[in-house]
Amino acid sequence: MNGTGRGAHMRGSGTEVKATVAPGVRLGGVSFVWRPWVALVTLVLAAGAFLLFCLSISIGDFPIGLSQVIATLFGRGEQVDEFVIMDLRMPRALAGLVVGIALGVSGALTQSIARNPLASPDILGITQGASAVAVFLITVSGGAAAAVVSSVGLSAAALAGGLGTGLLVYFLAWRRGIDGFRLILIGISASAMMEAITTWLLVKADIKDVARAQVWLVGSLDNRSWDEVWIALWGTLGLLVVVACVAFQFKPLHFGDDVAAGLGVRFGVVRAVLLLCAVLLAAVAVSAAGPVPFVALVAPQVAMRLARCPTPPLVASGMVGALLLIGSDLIARTALPITVPVGVVTAVIGGPFLVYLLVRANLK
Repeated sequence: MNGTGRGAHMRGSGTEVKATVAPGVRLGGVSFVWRPWVALVTLVLAAGAFLLFCLSISIGDFPIGLSQVIATLFGRGEQVDEFVIMDLRMPRALAGLVVGIALGVSGALTQSIARNPLASPDILGITQGASAVAVFLITVSGGAAAAVVSSVGLSAAALAGGLGTGLLVYFLAWRRGIDGFRLILIGISASAMMEAITTWLLVKADIKDVARAQVWLVGSLDNRSWDEVWIALWGTLGLLVVVACVAFQFKPLHFGDDVAAGLGVRFGVVRAVLLLCAVLLAAVAVSAAGPVPFVALVAPQVAMRLARCPTPPLVASGMVGALLLIGSDLIARTALPITVPVGVVTAVIGGPFLVYLLVRANLK
């Protein structure tokens, strides 16, 4: 084979194949491949997420036009609109945006690390671990539990539960590396165990506490406070910065550990850091909105197909997650005869998609 760079030719068996290499871009000491189609798809998804975000704010008992919403977001709105938007509707809409991005990126990282489209925080037991701790604090009354709830808060407790379960699954799945099939099997086992604990807590609890826990378990954006939104926002932003710094070293892992080691990548450390970030992103999302199902599973696969990439693209997956969650919340609030939690709508969307992935995997 002779020739390098773009337009190189590969000759063999009497045929000539033209190999095209995507153009590279260098910014300072960082170089990356420029893919116009992926960039275009990501921009379109981001614009769609922003439009749905504004639409979510505009719809309510006191309708506000999209132009007024955008003007208010940029500090040029009227006082009445500013009160309705910033104080009443913004926490819910912003929580949907942040949680959707966190779940989308978490699912993309998990599926890329496990090299399996079925890997997601829902399957690996992370959301179930967060739910078990949250239900414990909701249903167990008195003494130490009440003090923990008042001082730490339900969101922080759910975050700790999701992180602990994710670390447990990771350590149990580690055998001189992470195998995707083993990770999923152990994750399913941990998920079943956490669901059993949650069910036992609900059976033993007072009926009033059960009603409160069930609303949280479905996954909902109702009655979000600014405190919950700020925790989720800053936590997600911090984790995304870490992911962006490490993601460049993650690309060679798609070619196998041997190739990555030959390129000087410490694949064990990189994989562990990114999986930890995926677990934390999922835990932050669950702490802010409850265990919203299937967003982390569906978003990366949809983004991968739209962007025509061999692996889930991180930014596009986050945008699809935001679109899916905000859109589902709009459907839950406006398109159904009664208002339902957003998790009900995402489950209706994600369930058939999971069946599609299973059928498609069996046909290969």
